[in-house]
Amino acid sequence: MLTRRFLAKSLLNAGAAALVLGLGASRAGAQVPPPYPPYYRPVPPLRREVIPVAPGTAYVWLPGHWVWNGVTYRWRRGHYVLRRRGWDHWVEGHWALRAGRWVWIPAHWR
Repeated sequence: MLTRRFLAKSLLNAGAAALVLGLGASRAGAQVPPPYPPYYRPVPPLRREVIPVAPGTAYVWLPGHWVWNGVTYRWRRGHYVLRRRGWDHWVEGHWALRAGRWVWIPAHWR
């Protein structure tokens, strides 16, 4: 009887220890993203723009977009620019998690 009781207690203690260690390890390994910056506001909707005729075939329209200046969003009007190699599609500015903190990724061509 003593052996059974000792074995049962040992197993129970080992199981409890494994559970506690497992929970601690899972919490330490899980990375919860930090909250958005306290000054964060959603990006405003895009404004409608009238696109004028291109000044030439080598030009591409750079659409108007919102720019984050560290305090608020500012609208940058669209305009034509000389086309560059590798400009396949336009990516709007957005917030992204980089190295454990939120950063503003400006609008750009990809």
